[in-house]
Amino acid sequence: MVESGGKVRIIARNRKARHDFEIISRIEAGIELVGTEVKSLRDGKVTITDSYATISGGQVFLKNLHIPPYHQAAGENHEPDRTRRLLLHKREIRKLTAKTQQQGLTLIPLSIYIKGPRIKVELALAAGRRKYDKRQAIAKAEADRKIRIATQRSLKGNQ
Repeated sequence: MVESGGKVRIIARNRKARHDFEIISRIEAGIELVGTEVKSLRDGKVTITDSYATISGGQVFLKNLHIPPYHQAAGENHEPDRTRRLLLHKREIRKLTAKTQQQGLTLIPLSIYIKGPRIKVELALAAGRRKYDKRQAIAKAEADRKIRIATQRSLKGNQ
């Protein structure tokens, strides 16, 4: 997570993202919310698992983020599954646009947290992992372990 001194309270983490994607880089973004969404988030109520970010019209939008209605708000509640705009500088958006279009990367939220008086989203540029990628990584780790054990045994045998 991107930290710069202030108090940080994590509201939600996307653990599934770290398993399903290879994280290439991270970026902190603000999020445009309405009042009842802020109150609901401060209560710790949010589902971040299946959400993702898209870039359109020079702006970044977070989709599939579910923030349930605030139970104490009478009739002035928000729509739980609406698309929310992320707040980034234009140059950051241009960089993200180039990387997602050229390299086929995806923007996914890793966590939502409160930093000082603001609510922030930690976005990641990520490449999807396939099953065979995971199997290859496991096989390589296993082969490295066997080589390490064999060399240790041969060194002990030569003494």
